Amino acid sequence: MRPTVLAVLGPTASGKSALSLALAGRYGGEIINCDSTAVYRGFDIGTDKLALEERRGIPHHLIDIADPTEVYTAAQFAHDAARAIREMHGRGKLPIVVGGTGLYYRALTRGLFPGPGADDELRARLNRIAEKRGVECLHRMLQRADPASAVRIMPRDLKRIVRALEVYFTTGEPLTAHFARTVSLIADCDVIAIALRLPPELTAERVARRVDQQFARGIVSEVEGLLARGVPPDARPFGGLVYRQVMEMLRGVRDEAATRALITQENRRYARRQLIWFRKEPNLVWFDGPGERSDTLHRVEETLAARGLRPRGDAS
Repeated sequence: MRPTVLAVLGPTASGKSALSLALAGRYGGEIINCDSTAVYRGFDIGTDKLALEERRGIPHHLIDIADPTEVYTAAQFAHDAARAIREMHGRGKLPIVVGGTGLYYRALTRGLFPGPGADDELRARLNRIAEKRGVECLHRMLQRADPASAVRIMPRDLKRIVRALEVYFTTGEPLTAHFARTVSLIADCDVIAIALRLPPELTAERVARRVDQQFARGIVSEVEGLLARGVPPDARPFGGLVYRQVMEMLRGVRDEAATRALITQENRRYARRQLIWFRKEPNLVWFDGPGERSDTLHRVEETLAARGLRPRGDAS
């Protein structure tokens, strides 16, 4: 019998954490973070990391494993997650991959090509275009050259946009074409992937509530503390959602009310992009409804039972 890996995927504010905790408790699981900003130490509130006391004693892996000045890649995630999965299987635990970073999930389950080396001259040319005409110009260029990458890469994520264009211009093929020829590091495992989906109006409500909670918990103080400890403003995690807008607020670009509104708007857009990405992933089983609802858990358990996976201690 092939070893099993469970994945809980979906857009922001869909209740992935609550559902994964319930499943880990019932199926003897441990959680593997699949969020690209949560890997960085100190970036807690904006990534909605669960505090230790909220994790119900369930081990969480690949959280707080990188310094903010490091560049932690999807390829690194795939190797680290695959190693964690092997260790969990060796201890008789069910690995549960949880998050909304589609590229990380794809790198783990479908493989990720190493890519061509850096082309400094090309990168410099692309960066000059961004300086003169704005990073959005490069994103429009990416939409024409590699539409799939343009969907998953945020319009102002200069580093990832430049890398995607570099791969395209260097190899003549988009990233997705290279992805299709790669091999998963867990190809011997049976991956059961479930994904959560909410109506847009419910996502909007939940996102707005989350943004209010992040400010109430002290997201501004967290960013100020990171800067005071010497984390450079151009550190990669500062370019992520929530952190980028707060950094702009601290520079006087807009006030707090406008910043909250912008973060809410950008979260809604990000949720749409996440849905578009995950809809293209094969073999996902979709569930409508927040992850913390008991009926969602019940329907997921029925699906898992049909795949031969039962709660620990259930001999039926």
